[in-house]
Amino acid sequence: MPLHPAAAKLLADSAASGRPNAHLLPVPTARANFESDLGGLTKPDIAIARDVTIDVRDAQIRGRLYRADEDGTLPLVIYYHGGGWLLGSIDSHDVTTRLLAIASGFAVLSVDYRRGPDSRFPAAVNDAVDAVRWAADHADDLGIDPTRIAVAGDSAGGNLATVAAAVIRDEGGPRLAMQVLVYPVTTCDLDRGFDMTYEGHILYRDELQWHQDNYLSSPDQAEDPRVAPLLADLHGLPPAVVVIAECDPIRPQGELYIAALTAAGVPVSVYDAPALVHGFFGLDELFPEAADAMTFVADELKRAMA
Repeated sequence: MPLHPAAAKLLADSAASGRPNAHLLPVPTARANFESDLGGLTKPDIAIARDVTIDVRDAQIRGRLYRADEDGTLPLVIYYHGGGWLLGSIDSHDVTTRLLAIASGFAVLSVDYRRGPDSRFPAAVNDAVDAVRWAADHADDLGIDPTRIAVAGDSAGGNLATVAAAVIRDEGGPRLAMQVLVYPVTTCDLDRGFDMTYEGHILYRDELQWHQDNYLSSPDQAEDPRVAPLLADLHGLPPAVVVIAECDPIRPQGELYIAALTAAGVPVSVYDAPALVHGFFGLDELFPEAADAMTFVADELKRAMA
């Protein structure tokens, strides 16, 4: 299937702009560009979008709570934004998390975990895990049911979601109902995890290496299962929803992880988006078909946390 017309235009406009790709820029500039690119999206109205302070083991980080309904006790989805453990924020993903709260009817807590190179691995993992425990401990304040919690994220955020699920499994809870992994990063081995057919379709292979270099303190950490969940013991993880895109160069990472989860006996539901690219999730304004992926995820969450 040909590349989605809106994606083709996006790539053409990017090339015509002459702006260097993120990995060729200083990190602060790359971050500012990332925020600017997503900051112009129209924000759907929602009943509550409230910033909170999340206590983690050695710091405090920002979070943002979304609720489409002000009243009642709701299930909770804890969301980790994408951006290669280096870019992105709760602000860059504000539209995505609003849409997820609206589509599911659940509360969504977006987590502004610490990023490299300022805070290298395992800071982001610790923040991801601690945010789940903080939310469960503050259920009354958040208006959520601590027995119905799911984790979710896109790209590097999908990596953090499944890694957090594994750590929480090993350390005794709280129990998670589901993990939602949107084109997740699951390996640092780019020979396995990067399809050169789609080099430059939003992502470049050298860019992925740049993200790793800024996230990890040493190259040997690339083999840590908290970085590369394809190397982890996946038995006993919560059911998974995995969203992949046809024209995404890291699609193989999602496909490999689907196979690994299935082999470990973890129930997996898959949404495969034809003609779309990495980063499409939540971008209904650019890709109307993205709404179908959001609906699929929301329906799976509703079934898991009924």
